[in-house]
Amino acid sequence: MATKGNTGDNRTRRSFSIFVLFGLCCFFYLLGAWQRSGFGKGDSIAHEITRRADCSVVSNLNIETHHGVGVKNHNDLRSKIKVFKPCDDRFIDYTPCHDPMRTINYKERHCPPNAEKLRCLIPAPKGYATPFPWPKSRDYIPFANAPHKSLIEKDTQSWIRHEGKVFRFPGGGPQFPHGVDAYIDQMASVIPLGNGLIRTALDTGCGVASFGAYLFKKNVITMSFSPRDSHEAQVQFALERGVPAFIGVLDTIKLPFPSRSFDMAHCSRCSIPWAQNDGSYMMEIDRVLRPGGYFVLSGHLEEEQKKIDEMAKVVCWEKKHEKGEMVIWRKRVSKDHCQERESHVKMCESTSVNDIWYKKMEACVTPYPKTNNSNEVAPFPQRLYDVPPRISSGSIHGISNESFKEDTKLWQKHLNGYKRVNKIITSGRYRNIMDMNAGVGSFAAALESPKSWVMNVVPTISKKDTLGVIYERGLIGIYHDWCEAFSTYPRSYDLIHAHGLFSLYKDKCSYEEILLEMDRILRPEGSVIIRDDEIEVMKVKKIVSGMRWNTKMVDHEDGPLVSEKMLFVVKQYWVAGENNSPSSR
Repeated sequence: MATKGNTGDNRTRRSFSIFVLFGLCCFFYLLGAWQRSGFGKGDSIAHEITRRADCSVVSNLNIETHHGVGVKNHNDLRSKIKVFKPCDDRFIDYTPCHDPMRTINYKERHCPPNAEKLRCLIPAPKGYATPFPWPKSRDYIPFANAPHKSLIEKDTQSWIRHEGKVFRFPGGGPQFPHGVDAYIDQMASVIPLGNGLIRTALDTGCGVASFGAYLFKKNVITMSFSPRDSHEAQVQFALERGVPAFIGVLDTIKLPFPSRSFDMAHCSRCSIPWAQNDGSYMMEIDRVLRPGGYFVLSGHLEEEQKKIDEMAKVVCWEKKHEKGEMVIWRKRVSKDHCQERESHVKMCESTSVNDIWYKKMEACVTPYPKTNNSNEVAPFPQRLYDVPPRISSGSIHGISNESFKEDTKLWQKHLNGYKRVNKIITSGRYRNIMDMNAGVGSFAAALESPKSWVMNVVPTISKKDTLGVIYERGLIGIYHDWCEAFSTYPRSYDLIHAHGLFSLYKDKCSYEEILLEMDRILRPEGSVIIRDDEIEVMKVKKIVSGMRWNTKMVDHEDGPLVSEKMLFVVKQYWVAGENNSPSSR
């Protein structure tokens, strides 16, 4: 009996090895075939892998061999495939929850009702090209990718130039008349930049995000945001450059971040009336600023300075620097320095400070944590692997120190498995990466590299609120409900990762809507990795068969008997005006 069992095990292992080899070969055949170079010339790696691959050795293997266990109703998966048509060309820059036609009334998120949602594929503009690799993308983007000239109408401006087939970003402009580097150096004379103590920053009213782009040299990762207004391409330019950004505004709704997220916040000529609305804007910045964090304000109106200084005392910030147009405050490290304010300032309810999504901003001050130990994090990159304070203090129910460490190791294993299928995942080909269901951020931690950054999304329906943990690790992220569109332009991300997302949302909204949104924000020739229970992956695979996606279904790293499966995707290259029909593969 033992011999027979071993024979069966060997046969299973041999079949699995052949299956993985086939997946490796053919996935990179697709990757090389559809990832065009464009101006960026970022696809030579994929082309070289394609040249070396020989898929003919196992060309007759049925890729569904190991995928059938657990599927209860095969008829659901065999029904007619729905083919999704391209949207009209006028929707090239469609941002559903930030429709410029509705911004007359309000600039905050305002998603369309179901009856008005588009159920088609957003085209790329004609001539769309692969972005330049980082760091060249910081200074240059293909003009065809975001063909908007509204920001360069003034010949005197120096923050963006149109030069033939590219936009160039000189690193200047009204925010930084002496250049971004000089501006950051002035800041660094007060704030300890570059030693890992300041890792996460928030840039309000970011423009084209040059501040965040140049802070990467200090190993600081910046979350930038700006509204979709008359300067329609600001956030789009930022993301094309490879800089984290989203469409947003500081108005009446709380920012989509937990309390104590950022080490630094910044505003340079961002047109936010800090002294108005009973100081609620400064109180909101105080909420998302970690104890000991810094707030930098430059280019503000002098007549507002007195009121801003008064509000800074209310939120218990200490002024550390004031020279020229730049003022820097530091939030007190602990509540011990702020005892007297609590008698004459409205304090927010401690039970509601992390109740964020679509909640109204309040004119109240967020209390400090009960213990000072919950504020302490190590310098980056040590804090990436240390147990975060929110976990070590027991604030996240169900996540222990040990389970956090195990999760970190597990995702390094998963990433190694991904690299066996997609060998360019860590090559720099994918700059803007999104993790749609990030957990404690271990996928992003495994990927950590100057070549890329990860937008870690914690769904609002998640059972555990882990976004604060992600920030304590020195990573960035945002709350979001995937039944709605994300606050970004089309073609924002090079790689999208979705682990357990469809199992999470299977009773909330349709997979079709989520997948169409994924397609909207994914670049042409971008990649997707969907990891979920087999039945959910099979449902997804059927839907995307009509979406101009090329797919490859792969078993779990531990073998075909594990119910969790993976779907690897390459989005086909196609642009506005083309009539080619989507592939049914």
